[in-house]
Amino acid sequence: MLTLIAQLYGVAKHCRENNFTSEQIKQKRQEQSVPILAAIHLVLKTQLTTSLPKSPLGKAIQYTLSRWEKLNVYTQEGFLPIDNNLVENSIRPIAIGRRNWLFAGSHEAAKISAMLYRLFATCKLHNIEPIQWLTEVLSKIKDHPINRIKELLPQNYYAAKS
Repeated sequence: MLTLIAQLYGVAKHCRENNFTSEQIKQKRQEQSVPILAAIHLVLKTQLTTSLPKSPLGKAIQYTLSRWEKLNVYTQEGFLPIDNNLVENSIRPIAIGRRNWLFAGSHEAAKISAMLYRLFATCKLHNIEPIQWLTEVLSKIKDHPINRIKELLPQNYYAAKS
């Protein structure tokens, strides 16, 4: 099974390294990934008949097979990634922060921490240095009109400066 999964990622790596267009990726996936996925599907169905339904392996196989069509959607479009690792990596700090916010001291402190965290995450998303943005905004906010406060948000700030 691991060999088959590695082959799927090998197709993805080949497409990435050769800068394939979305259409070329879709074609490559149809030619190479779909047959690999068919082999994986066959292995899962075979293993299901020999695994205890309530065992961890049996439950994992049932879970995978119940979502099989959704797992294969990425082969229909070249722009879809093979996995959601980018999303998982981007939200990991939020999950860690959520645990830490339980110990913020008060509900209000947790809300303020979450707000600052969100602003810094927006900076990161837009390739903005958070400390530089915060320093500039704090030096200007007292004189900034309240009806134009959205201009100071990270995603708008540097665009408004230009």
